[in-house]
Amino acid sequence: MTSSALTRQSRAEALEKMSDEQGVDVLVVGGGITGAGIALDAATRGLRTAIVEMQDWSGGTSAWSSKLVHGGLRYLYNLDFKLVAEGLRERGLLLSTIAPHLVKAQPFLWPLKTPVIERAYSAIGVGMYDAMSIIGHRGRSLPIQKHYSKKGALRLFPDIKDDAIVGAIRFYDARVDDARLVMTLVRTAATYGALAASRTQLTDLIKDASGRVVGATVADLETGETRTVKARHVINATGVWTEETEALGGTEGGLEVLASKGIHVVVSKDRIQGNAGIFLRTEKSVLFIIPWQRYWIIGTTDTPWNQERLHPVATKEDIDYVLDHANSVLRSELTRADIIGVFAGLRPLLQPGTKDGEKKSTKVSRDHTVVEAAPGLTVISGGKLTSYRFMAEHAVDHALGKERAKQLRSVTSTTPLVGATGLAAITHRAERIAEQYGWTPDRLEHLLERYGSELPTLLQMIDGDPTLGEPLAEAPAYIRAEVVMAVTHEGALHLEDILLHRIRLFYENRDRGLSALPEIATIAGPLLGWDETSTADEIGGYTRLAEAEAAALESATDADAETARLLTSDLVPLVPLATR
Repeated sequence: MTSSALTRQSRAEALEKMSDEQGVDVLVVGGGITGAGIALDAATRGLRTAIVEMQDWSGGTSAWSSKLVHGGLRYLYNLDFKLVAEGLRERGLLLSTIAPHLVKAQPFLWPLKTPVIERAYSAIGVGMYDAMSIIGHRGRSLPIQKHYSKKGALRLFPDIKDDAIVGAIRFYDARVDDARLVMTLVRTAATYGALAASRTQLTDLIKDASGRVVGATVADLETGETRTVKARHVINATGVWTEETEALGGTEGGLEVLASKGIHVVVSKDRIQGNAGIFLRTEKSVLFIIPWQRYWIIGTTDTPWNQERLHPVATKEDIDYVLDHANSVLRSELTRADIIGVFAGLRPLLQPGTKDGEKKSTKVSRDHTVVEAAPGLTVISGGKLTSYRFMAEHAVDHALGKERAKQLRSVTSTTPLVGATGLAAITHRAERIAEQYGWTPDRLEHLLERYGSELPTLLQMIDGDPTLGEPLAEAPAYIRAEVVMAVTHEGALHLEDILLHRIRLFYENRDRGLSALPEIATIAGPLLGWDETSTADEIGGYTRLAEAEAAALESATDADAETARLLTSDLVPLVPLATR
């Protein structure tokens, strides 16, 4: 076992080791939820594993989801029982064993608009959902459905309009900070020996004389250095960039992926009065109104994105769509003035015409597929966040082949993530800890749901420097020690890493965290070795990013929004890739 801390130094050491003469058994390309899961799966099988990500961990799709761990109730109505059963099984594992500190039960109301028929068929659907959960988990991991009259539903959620409901069904799913789950997976993989390097871009795939992929060339975007990594197996888990990374292998095989944009808006907790989430089916997708500790997240959309894939952004039309559907059931009558944050992400959907070696897909799929794009190169895409572990197991099995996979079986279904081991013990001590440090119940809940059994690490920091126990002046939901933790344990290299993926002021504060930048930079800078010039560059880079995002939201079309967003350059730009 090695340290789980991701730091600037651990990154440099990982790059040095993965590019040595020994090489690695598995090189994972892509540090989103799928790649992180694959790295953990491979490392816990005893394989020498490396993972590289061209941005920060979860820098793409995996930071901008609906933040739900769910079976996909809507897929039942498409008769996709396999996909639902898979998700419910994985949901149970996350809640009970893998990440109970990060994944939390979340009740939802399904508003009913007609009294008999809709309740009957909805009850059957939700009943199947509950039954499949119990069977898959071999027991009940969450409460089963409960039916409410109109009066009962309004007691539970007073903000629903009278004319939008005749009753409701309550069912349970779960929620998670998606970026935090990814980062924690990478940290856990590092504990089992995985070599992890963010801000490291795949620039080429290397083949031997027989045409087998035997490694890769990667660019260290922090230093500009290029390295060669020898690998027995390369696994491409790059989501919406799948085709671009496949092309580096000069192969005609692989997967074709459609990028579908989903956006979410964030409103203050006091703008909606309710004690559950809401689940609505719309003409295009589904809409979730999801309560978090300090705010509500509302989304999503499902529209093709044909622009540059690095920085998807929402448009005025996207925001109006979400608000209109939310307001169809809410008394609050939300307006753009109520929005404190907006974020957009791209789902990697397998396209019609996906090449799987035998047949063509007949529809865009939410399921995942694993193929051998070339000897030595495994490609996985599709799927959803909830099923990341199963997808990872499938990918590693595929890369190893049947016989080798039988010898080295996956153990991730019984492997807790960092912060999960010993969670019950730290939870039992929680009240005394709160009393000792003067924390409110809300502060304690916030910290336990982020750090779990790693909370003592923060306590040691605070004991050594009591000022680290103080709230950030412009973001008092967070304490100063959390900035330190982001740098010393969670792999943050830049201010944008902290504000987008660790302390998520990008969408939690109206100003996207700009007012908190100086204090955060003062804490993080010395830990990262910044001088005055570096600190100014970091503040300036994030400021321009935030301003560009704000400008994009005023655009009417995806093309105009992209133009506004790309007016600012990235602080750490990618390397242009040669085409074959």
